[in-house]
Amino acid sequence: MPRVLSPADVSDFRERLCEAAERLFAERGPEAVTMRQLAAELGVSPMTPYRYFQDKEDILAAVRTNGFNRFAQALETARASAQSPRARGAAVGEAYVSFAFEHPHTYKLMFDLNQPHEADYPNLVAAVRRARGTMSGYVTDLTANGDLEGDPEQVGQMFWAAAHGAVVLELAGKLPPGTARVLHRSLNSALARGLRPNA
Repeated sequence: MPRVLSPADVSDFRERLCEAAERLFAERGPEAVTMRQLAAELGVSPMTPYRYFQDKEDILAAVRTNGFNRFAQALETARASAQSPRARGAAVGEAYVSFAFEHPHTYKLMFDLNQPHEADYPNLVAAVRRARGTMSGYVTDLTANGDLEGDPEQVGQMFWAAAHGAVVLELAGKLPPGTARVLHRSLNSALARGLRPNA
């Protein structure tokens, strides 16, 4: 008879499985990873993961949900750590780049992967919405303070595109190590100059 699992046991196994999945998905691509491989990675029977997740897509959604929430938390913490709107914007930008390079597998799964049935995972949808909010929230501060003008969400997307482009180029080996952070700062400065009132 299978051992009755406590909520802590379930949470611990789910977390370990997600950590293994994140690494394997990033190394081989989600399409190349099987539930059997995930089970072998943890030294459990091939059917064990099905006690915790419906299928591989369910695991992938959980991994991405966790990634988006950790990312959002990092940006929210950065925004709360600075006093002025400009300092908050700089802190959020630095946190964005730092997260990407400290957690490259997570970052790739978050932004480089399309899950066709993402809407079927409410926790993932909420985590994505939260992360998107952190990427435009500091712009709302800047526009409210008169440092920038324009629609905060649209301007936030411009800053996001600049940051993501620099990060992805370095992660792909197209830019020397450390270049993305410098390029990101330069892009932000150029965008901010162009978006200032009466620029």
